[in-house]
Amino acid sequence: MMFWYGGGLAWWQASVMWVGVIAFWGFLIWAVYALVGRATNRSGPRTRGEEASRDGARRILDERLARGEIDTDEYRRLRDVLTAADDPIPAGSRSGG
Repeated sequence: MMFWYGGGLAWWQASVMWVGVIAFWGFLIWAVYALVGRATNRSGPRTRGEEASRDGARRILDERLARGEIDTDEYRRLRDVLTAADDPIPAGSRSGG
C-alpha cells in the first residue's frame, strides 16, 4: 500500500520511465534499420577482399597515368596484367583452337 501513498508516481519516476520508453523504441527502430540496410546492401563484392584490392590497383594505375608517371604503353601493359589476374583461367591452360 506504500505505492499509493502520496498520489502515485513522483515526477522523477515518470521522467525515468519515459526516458526508458523512448530509448527502447529508439533502439528497436535503429536495429530494424540496420538489419534492413545490411540485407539490401547492393555494393556487392567491391567491399570484400580481393575484388576491392583489384579495384584499388586499377584506381592507382589510372592515377599514375593522370599524373604522367607512366606513359600509355606502360599503362596498357599494366592494365593487361591486372585484367589477366582477374581472368579465372590460367594463361597456360587455354586451348589454341
